[in-house]
Parts: sequence; C-alpha cells; structure tokens
Amino acid sequence: MSHAQLFTSQELAKRLDEPRLVILDCRFALDDPAYGRNAYAQGHIPGARFADLETDLSGPVQPGVTGRHPLPAPGQMIERLRAWGVRNDSTLVLYDDGPTAFATRAWWLLAWLGKRDNVFVLNGGFKAWQAAGLPITEKVPVPSPGDFTGQPDERLVVNAAELQQRLGAADLTLLDARALPRFRGEVEPLDPVAGHIPGAQCATFSDNLTSDGHFRPAEQLRQRFEQLLAGRDPRHLVAYCGSGVTACHNLFALSLAGFPLAPLYAGSWSEWITDPARPVAKGS
Repeated sequence: MSHAQLFTSQELAKRLDEPRLVILDCRFALDDPAYGRNAYAQGHIPGARFADLETDLSGPVQPGVTGRHPLPAPGQMIERLRAWGVRNDSTLVLYDDGPTAFATRAWWLLAWLGKRDNVFVLNGGFKAWQAAGLPITEKVPVPSPGDFTGQPDERLVVNAAELQQRLGAADLTLLDARALPRFRGEVEPLDPVAGHIPGAQCATFSDNLTSDGHFRPAEQLRQRFEQLLAGRDPRHLVAYCGSGVTACHNLFALSLAGFPLAPLYAGSWSEWITDPARPVAKGS
C-alpha cells in the first residue's frame, strides 16, 4: 500500500483554515544550520510551525558512534509532535524550500511512528508556494497541545550490523541517495571517508524531481525504481544516504510509485564509516 501523498500549493491554500491542519516548515541547509530558522522568521506559510532537522527531527550526535543525523528517541519525537498540536486525526502538510529532502525526513519519521494517513508533502515546496503568489506571514502560531500517540515500527529500520550481514545477498537492493561523485568516492564534502557501502547502487534523490523541483509522475518513478530493482523483490530493498535524510526522499518516491514502504538504514554512510572494520567501496 502506498502511503506517500502530495499536496499542490493551491490545494493547501484552500484548506489553511481547517482546524485539524498542521503545517510543518522543514527548511534547512547542511552548510548553514541556522538558515531554516532564519528563513522561517522572515516569512512562512500561514499557520506553519518550524521543524528543525538537527534539534527536532534528529537525536543527539555521539561522535564516533552515530551518524550526523541519528533518529530522535521515539518518546521525544512524539512530545515534539504534540507540542506542534499534532493529534491522531490531524492532517499534516510538510514542506521545505523545494527539493523536499527535509520534508520527506519528517514524513518518514511520522510513518515510522505510525502516522501514515493524511500526511502530505507540499509538491515544489516553499518555492512553489511563492511562485503561485500565495500568502506569507511572519506570525508564529501558538498551537494547542496535541494528543498524538505513536509507536515506532522497527520493521522500517535496519541497523549497521543487520545490513553488514546482508551484504552480498542476491535479493538485496541497496540504494544510496547521494550524488554520483560522492557515491564513487571522488569527492566527500561532509564525511571523513569517501566511497559507498559495497553492493549499493547510486540512486541520487534529485532524480526523483523535475527541473522545477516537483516530483516526477508516479509512472516515471516506477520505471526508475524497477530498473534499479532489476526483478528483485522490493520488500528486500534498503535505502541509505549520507546521514539518513535524503534516503527518505527515495523512500517517499518509492511509495509514490506504489512500492511498499521499505526500511531505512538510518545511520547511513556517516555512521557506517565510524567502524573501520566495515567494508568500503569506491567507483561505480
């Protein structure tokens, strides 16, 4: 069953006054962690709450142990969602600047905690909202606390030890969402070791999008992932990236294309390389 759903800017604009609507502004920049909060303060979609990748959508980093964006503790994530006013029957719309890498991280966290209905990603993000000439505000909402209850679905997470045991299995499809030069190990701007996990395929997340930052049609996405699966069972697919963020974009696109929700190696490359005993590959 597909859980991924998109909203257009026009659809969202018509529903801004709905009492059960919760909008999360997930804008962020890896090279400027203050960017998202500053951008939110300068203007956001009316009613949106700000969700910071590092302080809200990730747990604390343990140097040499975790990756750069470890999963938040489930209880802490649930409390944060409640503080934003999220209820079990809420409709959520998630956005960032447009590539939707950070919005889809929030989508995956909600799916992990069991909130899979009425959760939408804004197609084209804030840039599409602005391009449509829709209203922007600096007003920060003060929501009433929500009563969201969730439980983490451990079937959606693979840890490093489990993945290492599965390397080389004929049925494993391991997708790396990073750009091809990073996958090949030609450049590495963020992590101390370059390369990829052996057996992985490069599935750059931005290839899920058109040139204007909107998701490609579902049929095009299905063709893309069918080529990467090459006849293997999609239930054995695992997604990863640099730190467990852009991999969620591939998982969202897979779901849009009608594939089952696959697991995430949440620690991803930045965790994998904390143990020098784990194998590293370079090249294509």
